[in-house]
Amino acid sequence: MKTAKPQDQGFDPDRLNRIASWMERYIEERKFAGSSVLIARGGREVYFHAAGLRSVENFTPFQRDTVARIYSMTKPITSVAAMMLAELGLFHLDAPVSTFLPAFRNMTALVPGAERIDQVEPCAAPTLHQLMTHTSGLSYPFNPGVLGREMDNRKIIFGPKQGLLADMADQVGDLPLAFHPGTRWEYSVGIDILGRVIEVVSGQSLDEFLAEHILKPLGMTHTAFTVPDELSDRFASLYTPLAGNAMDLNAAQPGGDTLRLTDCAGSSPFEATTLYSGGGGLVGTIDDYMRFTEMLRNGGRHRNGRLLSPKTLDYMMRNHLPGDIASMGPQSFAEQPMEGVGFGLGGSVVLDPARARCPGSAGDFSWGGMASTFFWMDPALDLSVVFFTQLSPSSSYPARAELKALVHGAMIS
Repeated sequence: MKTAKPQDQGFDPDRLNRIASWMERYIEERKFAGSSVLIARGGREVYFHAAGLRSVENFTPFQRDTVARIYSMTKPITSVAAMMLAELGLFHLDAPVSTFLPAFRNMTALVPGAERIDQVEPCAAPTLHQLMTHTSGLSYPFNPGVLGREMDNRKIIFGPKQGLLADMADQVGDLPLAFHPGTRWEYSVGIDILGRVIEVVSGQSLDEFLAEHILKPLGMTHTAFTVPDELSDRFASLYTPLAGNAMDLNAAQPGGDTLRLTDCAGSSPFEATTLYSGGGGLVGTIDDYMRFTEMLRNGGRHRNGRLLSPKTLDYMMRNHLPGDIASMGPQSFAEQPMEGVGFGLGGSVVLDPARARCPGSAGDFSWGGMASTFFWMDPALDLSVVFFTQLSPSSSYPARAELKALVHGAMIS
């Protein structure tokens, strides 16, 4: 990506430098070990800054080439992969998932007010569209409720060393849904199930499909489901301010150390991946993810060709819900505001920045990851922003809203 002077792209350089001070404050207060941010406007890089450490234990700096767990920022990439297959006419989004995965036939849903996992009634199988928009009735083990607890008991989290994607998807199909598909919004493993559908339809494993059709064409050479041996010294450590499991939000308790080490190079499951999680399995660098974000901004086009048509991407980044997320009774873990925010295919869409209580534009498309990473693409302002750090859970601090305020506060035209 070519660079440009911030002032030539509508930024006040002094106001942009407030971002560095903000990042340093988070590090001084031991909220983040390290972080990096990359900002582009009109396809030109206007700002990059990295601060702190990728490994507190080894005192190694958080740099531009640091490899980080992007967790749920995998979801938009998997959703693009699904839409590439849809553009080939290999399925339509109203197709039930049972068309591709037999384990999802004869589905049931928990009855209203259920207190046990066996209190169910028959229901329709969720569609691919409902998987992509988190209206499928699926859940996550860190969500409250009967289904979340059962998933937690069975360890259904699509971790990198939890066997094979096909087997884990079948386990999800054996469980009831939290609600009838289409009736509510709940953050879920739906994109993981979509990843398995991609495997069945394409005849390739998900890692092969993403590498061949998205990562390699975009030049995302340092993004994969497994940390290559040659990049292990650049792999950031993961920290948590919680006591116990950093992903167990149902039993989240503050710990004595705000930067307690929970995963690191040399012993990480991401160094020997067997399960390719389309909902949260990729690791990569900030420049790689900016290439993906810029592809979205460019309507599917990249320097070597095109992944999707601009019409398809415009469709993906519209709100696919009848209202905002909040209007659909969510009870799940929230990584960002739900009022004034809708959901497209694989990411959220700002409907009203005022109701979202965060600076931005109507049409902002974004999503984040459990380790507090975040990206957004603002078509109205021709703006792309990617933020990397490694702290779980992402709800620990209001970093995303603060960063958006800093970026918008630096824009003067």
